[in-house]
Amino acid sequence: PEVNADAAAGFGKKNIIANPNCSTAQLVVALKPLHDAATIKRVVVSTYQSVSGAGKDAMDELFSQTKAVYTNDELVAKKFPARIAFNVIPHIDVFMEDGYTKEEWKMMAETKKILDPKIRLSATCVRVPVFVGHSEAINIEFERPITADEARDILRKAPGCLVIDKQEAGGYATPYEAAGEDATYISRIREDATVENGLALWCVSDNLRKGAALNAIQIAEVLINRKLISAKKKAA
Repeated sequence: PEVNADAAAGFGKKNIIANPNCSTAQLVVALKPLHDAATIKRVVVSTYQSVSGAGKDAMDELFSQTKAVYTNDELVAKKFPARIAFNVIPHIDVFMEDGYTKEEWKMMAETKKILDPKIRLSATCVRVPVFVGHSEAINIEFERPITADEARDILRKAPGCLVIDKQEAGGYATPYEAAGEDATYISRIREDATVENGLALWCVSDNLRKGAALNAIQIAEVLINRKLISAKKKAA
């Protein structure tokens, strides 16, 4: 809704609105205001995705494996292809013919669909031993110059974004702070000297809220506020 709310007008054709992938949702919320300001050409993103994105069984597996490490019990991997406790797994969803995973393909396809089909995007999606909250390291190349200070000011005013960006220990957001919150947190905004008109930033959000439930509620609010749907009349 912060990015392409106008698209809701066409929902009546099939009476279906697809919630985007959780990792895509927080990404495009951060990219949209920057794209409006300087036009994004290319994005390279690496994700650090919590186990809750794979469901309750995945959360239980992280808990049981972590406990097994401390009690010297056998570690059993059922939900993930490798142990997740004290480890990271560069594999989310199935592999495709080009070597990318389906999760990575979703980020590419959905960013184009939601934000701009001209944007080129490459993603590497990684599962990390965190219960709730997805993190993303994002590198962006723009058509026009934009400084880190300009980006900071733009994002502070953008809907759904909360900038926490102090260049000091603890002056950034982590999944722990984002868990249970609605905002998409943005930190570590800096200029990338290796590419013309480049920025790098860190983005964190609660994948169960902005990545799923909250976003669905926001979509419903758009439909109601724009009078695209109305409540059924109560029976007499």
